[in-house]
Parts: sequence; C-alpha cells; structure tokens
Amino acid sequence: QDHLVESGGGSVQAGGSLRLTCESSGHIVGFYCMGWFRQAPGKEREGVATLRPGGGTTTYADFVKGRFTISQDNAKNTLYLQMNSLKPEDTATYYCAADGYGGSCSPHHGDEFDVWGPGSQVTVSS
Repeated sequence: QDHLVESGGGSVQAGGSLRLTCESSGHIVGFYCMGWFRQAPGKEREGVATLRPGGGTTTYADFVKGRFTISQDNAKNTLYLQMNSLKPEDTATYYCAADGYGGSCSPHHGDEFDVWGPGSQVTVSS
C-alpha cells in the first residue's frame, strides 16, 4: 500500500505563511483524489482542500478560499498546500490523504479517503 508523509508544519504568527508538503511512496496520478484535512484539539476533523491528480480540479472549504492553495508535482509524487494569511483558528494537525477508488473528491467527504499520512502540526499565534 502507498504511504503518505507530511512535512513543512511549524509555528508562525498570524498573517504569516507556511507550505505543507505531502510525499507519496507511489505515483500520485494513480490516485483518484488527494486532499488536505485538519483537526484541532477537541474538534472534529474537517476538510481543507482536495485535488484530482489526473485533471487538476480543485475544491476548497469556504474558510480557506482565497488564502490556501492546493497543488501537485507529478514528477515528484508530491502534493502541496500553500497557506497564506494564517489565522490562529488555523492551528491544527494537518493531514494529507488519498482516495484510490473514486468518489466525490470533496473536502466534505473525508470518509472516502483510504490512505492517510501521520500529520503535521501547524500553530498560528496571535
């Protein structure tokens, strides 16, 4: 089974930027969909953004539109999440995930994703 590993998290002040990287052990074009999700302490997991590696179609949660950008590098089998204008409420563990079988490719349907990375912590201070 393919493995995903996130990196690039850290601590930043409000208004700052971070770029998360998700490296796949397999070819990302083989996945039907990839996405970023996050979970803050005491809160449920929520979807951030998704991308179709085969066609490049992206979908964003309303709370990150205009601030975050999901992208891919097929040659490096890598998924990215560029996060700008970070807010304290963006503090969470961010997870990369992949859906190998097909579904809605929506950040609102995390249950459709069957491969998950261990997560990367992002902390935004005010």
